[in-house]
Amino acid sequence: MALENILVLSILAGAMVLFVTEKVRVDVVALLVLLALILTGLISSREAFAGFSSPAVITVWAVFIISGAVYQTGIADMLAVRMLQVAGPRPQWILAVIMLTAGVMSAFMNNVGAVAILMPAVLSISRQLRIPPSKLLMPLAFAALLGGNMTLIGTPPNILAAEILEDYGHIESFGFFDFTPTGILVLGAGMAYMLLFGRYLLPERTPGGELLDEYPVRPYVTEVQVTAESSLVGKTIAETQFGQQYGLNILRLRRANLPNQYPTGRRVLAAEDVLLIEGPLETLLEVSQSHGLQSVGTADPLAANSDLQLAKIGLTPRSRFKGRSLIQLDFRQKYGVSVLAIRHSGKVLVDKLGNIPIEFGDALLVQTTADKLELLRKNPNFMILDKPRLELKRTAKAPLTLAILLVTLLVITVGWLDVATMMLMGAVSLVLFGVITMDEAYQSIDWQSVFLIAGMLPLGMAMEQTGTARLLADYLVGGIGEWGPVAVLAGLFLLTALLTEVISNAAATVLMIPIAIDAALGIGVDPRPLVMATVIAASTSFMLPVGHQVNVIIYGPGGYKFSDYARVGVGLNLLLLVLVTLTVPLFWPF
Repeated sequence: MALENILVLSILAGAMVLFVTEKVRVDVVALLVLLALILTGLISSREAFAGFSSPAVITVWAVFIISGAVYQTGIADMLAVRMLQVAGPRPQWILAVIMLTAGVMSAFMNNVGAVAILMPAVLSISRQLRIPPSKLLMPLAFAALLGGNMTLIGTPPNILAAEILEDYGHIESFGFFDFTPTGILVLGAGMAYMLLFGRYLLPERTPGGELLDEYPVRPYVTEVQVTAESSLVGKTIAETQFGQQYGLNILRLRRANLPNQYPTGRRVLAAEDVLLIEGPLETLLEVSQSHGLQSVGTADPLAANSDLQLAKIGLTPRSRFKGRSLIQLDFRQKYGVSVLAIRHSGKVLVDKLGNIPIEFGDALLVQTTADKLELLRKNPNFMILDKPRLELKRTAKAPLTLAILLVTLLVITVGWLDVATMMLMGAVSLVLFGVITMDEAYQSIDWQSVFLIAGMLPLGMAMEQTGTARLLADYLVGGIGEWGPVAVLAGLFLLTALLTEVISNAAATVLMIPIAIDAALGIGVDPRPLVMATVIAASTSFMLPVGHQVNVIIYGPGGYKFSDYARVGVGLNLLLLVLVTLTVPLFWPF
């Protein structure tokens, strides 16, 4: 084995370790890979940085902008609201409609965006029909992953595969709808699996889907009055440090001749103020005695607060607040929201909430006023896990958005312009016509994915230029090549499916496509069926919640455990392995 091969494999192994351990962010790992390739002389700096101008990268961020426009105009929300009307009350039909809607949406927009848009509607269905959300959210996520296989822009692996094939020059690449036959097949198989078998393997948690059932919020809520002798008179609520020192939550402040007030941290307390406080009974008694508070009586936080409401919120996939605690965010002061409970890492927490680092996939039970909730709904860092509010969207722009999207797809289909150019034109048109602002366009782009792809593309280039991809392909062909191209296809699918569980599907695609192409050339067959099987496998992140972002999104709201994914996903992976192995050669003969 040549020194160049050893260097490439060492960089690959190091990247894999960092991806799996998650000690370093995936986009930073990709940039480290890029720098390592330059410093070792495996590729030039010009070749390494060319990944940022790659048509695949341009296409990916253009797709994110178009997805953002679909969100801002409420098109996807309208589809989500219609799901319940079409499905009716029967659980199996609801499951089928949810999966079909998610699959079709993911064919034309980013699958993370599709799940983020549909999840509030699915949770609303869960509450209305008293179906546990754990029975609906995993099928939603899996359908989004499968639906992305139906078009060129449905998922980054498809875009990357077409780009890599074009770079080989002598191999015909894929067109926009070349993925559709196999994509429809795998989505249909996934739906059939879930309807016939998978739904019986799904856990049944949070029965009824009611907020107070899902979160065992501390039941004791009491009203206390600030006496004239109280040490709290003249202090702000923030200065009392009730939350930090005692774990108490002030839900409301009532003052004579004034309506109920939301207790912001700057509010100065006065004698005879009445506070609605929630927390452990022992702590409430202790604080009342030590701070000169007089009990007025117990209260129901919902019944006593008609101006307040409960809601569930989570972080968006691109939230800048990931990993920060409520105290670090100054959450209550900035947003006027009381957090009653947090579902974090599969557990429901109700104590010392201010110190918990909030992660993508966590679900927060909050109490706030309607106007504060609407502000959160508009904030790009949060998503409300509730029914979509169409009146907040630019629904008047929906017809224009659909027209631009259809023209974009038509031009790509007939081949008048290449995919990257046309997708960019579609994205820019949406900005020029005011469907989405430029700031919103920037917020719509998952920059972590962009840097991941741009940083990992040079590794695929280095694998090809140094012959490392050919070397690995020879090992694969040498091991199972004598059994024919179908066996090689099955081996590539299995290897890619396992790889995509621990690293991103884009990274898995960049690593495996060169191996698939060289394996095909080594046994003298058309590379496209092997490449098609590889990109489908890259979207089968069903066995681990960390396999893909859509799995992370549903983890908290669905109340899932780590093992739930494997229990449901292993059978689906095996079904797709058999299905793809038998049918892809029919659509793409060797």
